[in-house]
Amino acid sequence: MTQPPVFLAVVWLFELYRFFDLCQYSYYNIRMDYVQNFISIEDQTRAAMQQWASGIGVATAEYDGVRHGMTVSSFTSVSMDPPLVLVSMQKDTRTHDLVLSSGAFGVTLLAGDQQEISDRFAGRTVKDDQRFEGLEIFNLETGSPLLAGGLAVFDCRLKASFDANTTTVMFGEVVTALVSNRPEEVLEPLLYHNQGYRWLKEV
Repeated sequence: MTQPPVFLAVVWLFELYRFFDLCQYSYYNIRMDYVQNFISIEDQTRAAMQQWASGIGVATAEYDGVRHGMTVSSFTSVSMDPPLVLVSMQKDTRTHDLVLSSGAFGVTLLAGDQQEISDRFAGRTVKDDQRFEGLEIFNLETGSPLLAGGLAVFDCRLKASFDANTTTVMFGEVVTALVSNRPEEVLEPLLYHNQGYRWLKEV
């Protein structure tokens, strides 16, 4: 069936508009040195966040004789008065449930020579119930397990939690924070950027 000329003209104008619209985006992004990917906003956000370099920590909790830990990069200071930090946890993890049950958590900031521990608590190298096996563990005020050898440790009481769809943002009041006494020349942070480990380089 032959389409009316007016209909074809409207379709042609619409396609022409889309073409110039895409050219405008491409021109803008070329000038700004960014890549325009026509993918979902979720994938765009994921790809962009991979460019954010961050330190790596292990968040831990214990309740009723059960302990668990997970590698985290979504960890930051919120306030100094009172001292508050936050860590984001997937809801389907054991650590998440133990934090809510115990009302406390610990965070160990990993040093540059602790990549194996990061992989371990990310579930890449050992079974889920073997994450603490063979590691030196200690406790402070809340009883949350903390790892030896890191850059620093935070012992926190759960102050509040915020539901964020598939994750929960845990706000912790710091009751004790300790910095490593390892020699400064070997005390470098373990970093993560663009799906890979990184280390500091002096400039």
